[in-house]
Amino acid sequence: METTNIDDAGELLVTLTADIVAAHVSNNSVAVGDVATLIANIHSALTGLSKPAQPHVEKPEPAVSIRASIKPDFIVCLEDGKKLKMLKRHLMTHYQMTPDDYRAKWGLPADYPMVAPNYAQQRKELAHKIGLGRKPVQNGKAAAPKATKKTAKAPAD
Repeated sequence: METTNIDDAGELLVTLTADIVAAHVSNNSVAVGDVATLIANIHSALTGLSKPAQPHVEKPEPAVSIRASIKPDFIVCLEDGKKLKMLKRHLMTHYQMTPDDYRAKWGLPADYPMVAPNYAQQRKELAHKIGLGRKPVQNGKAAAPKATKKTAKAPAD
């Protein structure tokens, strides 16, 4: 059944091509060598009509330029222009986008920040202040740096 539809479509294309070429040749003077090219062009044009048109997708314009989106105290969302300290939650709640989706959509590098630089620095300082990022203490003693071996040279006689 499916092959019948394909055969019918091919037959219809040939018939339409022949009709168009016959009408064109009867009303215009066409060199004998150009008839084959005319047939091929008309057939390819008709074949192209049966394919669905590719939708033209416009590249979205950011609310601000990418360079201007990173400020010390905030990050500007390229979707809506909002100034935020943390972009990740805003993207998920308003646009259902992950940071990777956001970076891919706007062509941003993998190291594009999702947090304002000054806010990240404040959080880093707070983490160090409360002791995060240090090695665990063993037996009540703070972990001391390991001593390095020094090689002593024997005095020359």
